[in-house]
Amino acid sequence: MVSARRASKAPSQSIIEENELVSDNSGQGDLLDRVVKIKRCAAVVKGGRRFSFAAMVVVGDGKGKVGWGYGKANEVPPSVQKATKQATRDMVAVPLIAGSIPHQVWGKFGAAKVLLMPAGAGTGIIAGQAVRAVCESAGIHDILTKSYGTNNPVTLVKATIDALSKLRTRETIAALRGVELDN
Repeated sequence: MVSARRASKAPSQSIIEENELVSDNSGQGDLLDRVVKIKRCAAVVKGGRRFSFAAMVVVGDGKGKVGWGYGKANEVPPSVQKATKQATRDMVAVPLIAGSIPHQVWGKFGAAKVLLMPAGAGTGIIAGQAVRAVCESAGIHDILTKSYGTNNPVTLVKATIDALSKLRTRETIAALRGVELDN
């Protein structure tokens, strides 16, 4: 009953799991967005409680671009829209090699540390919910991950984006050093 009510408020969204929404984004091209976390805050006022919502959204094109956004509003759909709009503005490019990442990398944000390791074809995405949302949105198909420290989804997403923004290909490093690669 609750999910039918949510679906009627936002007709372009289909509910997959309790806290995970994927919309078709027909106006934004082929971007895929995932709601990682929805938080509810209550303010006690004279007439009772006033609720507000905050949404954490990860947006990616599945071809090497990913971003995150955080939006707040008095209802869930406007907070998701605000977060999606912010996420599409702040996208970072991720170098991909055969559906995986070029090298092992650490990402850190606050108390969250995330280790991303490349994996062979067919491995899949071995990750928790927050890190998995970022990797799937970026278009990574094979990766091994491990998170240390906090298990807060908001800081894990930020640490994962930090790790992905540190990735560089062999060609980029060779160009920065001014050397030629041997094949």
